[in-house]
Amino acid sequence: MSDVAKLAGVSVKTVSNVVNDYPYIREGTRARVLDSIQKLGYQLNTTARGLRTGRTGLIGLAVPELKLPYFAELADSVIAEAEQVGLTVLIEQTNSDREREIAVLRDPRRRLVDGLIFSPLALGQDDRHLLEVDFPLVVLGERIFAAAADHVTMQNVDAARAATEHLLGLGRRRIAMVGGHRGERIGSAALREAGYAEALEAAGIGVDPGLIGESGLWHRETGAAAIATMLDSGTVPDAVFALNDALAIGVLRELLSRGIRVPQDVAVIGFDDVEDARFAYPSLSSVSPGRAQIARSAVGLLHRRIVERTAPAEHETITAEFEVVPRESTLGLPARPA
Repeated sequence: MSDVAKLAGVSVKTVSNVVNDYPYIREGTRARVLDSIQKLGYQLNTTARGLRTGRTGLIGLAVPELKLPYFAELADSVIAEAEQVGLTVLIEQTNSDREREIAVLRDPRRRLVDGLIFSPLALGQDDRHLLEVDFPLVVLGERIFAAAADHVTMQNVDAARAATEHLLGLGRRRIAMVGGHRGERIGSAALREAGYAEALEAAGIGVDPGLIGESGLWHRETGAAAIATMLDSGTVPDAVFALNDALAIGVLRELLSRGIRVPQDVAVIGFDDVEDARFAYPSLSSVSPGRAQIARSAVGLLHRRIVERTAPAEHETITAEFEVVPRESTLGLPARPA
């Protein structure tokens, strides 16, 4: 740092202010310092800075499974938002494993980061105490932990109801749901199934257990297997609400492989509005749960907690807005020009 200061003709303190993004530096001075840093190949010692300031400039993002497009795209959005406030993201995959989720909160390596954005699937209401930590934490997803931590979530019940209402509005009455988790009380599957049931009941249609396709992991292959089992049993829906887009794409594949037309015979809608939905054939109708807003809110909230360095008097809950995005899998392919 002394060498950089000498070459740039400034004090060591000025070099420190530049590399730490202190805002009140003249642009000409900043440019000279940055030019000197480049010429000398100077690299900031982040470990030393962390010891001095108590901050590393790193945050963690723990998600269940990067194989699922939703979490991959969420990670991309979180990284982009973090860059806007000078933070770098370290990503950990928990594979929805309870012990790995607990380790994310307790592992001594967590001290490498200033805070954590955490999307748990295996933890439940009885694990509320695990979230009472001494570092900035923002929880994502559907598991409500009674304000044990700051929380950014989505409108699962309302969004699922809107997706089902979209199908009802097209005149569909035998609407299947794919992705159910038998016995689940909280979490995506239970909340989205509740919204599905509410829409049917409001339309005067009872929930038919034969139209509920159970699945474990929400992958393309489990979506295809669930609708195949339903069809092989002799149950034929006229529409399918899949609880995420990966399931829905699997459903599309299985229907089309059997010569079942989409949407003429069976309309299909998913949930998450991942990029693949736009490029499926036919393009997949979906629910956009507000992923960009979730990432922006989570990073903004975590950054604020890091800067404040004190535990909040009350934890915040932010709920993202959703939108039903109709495409060809419910509306039909556009007419070809004559």
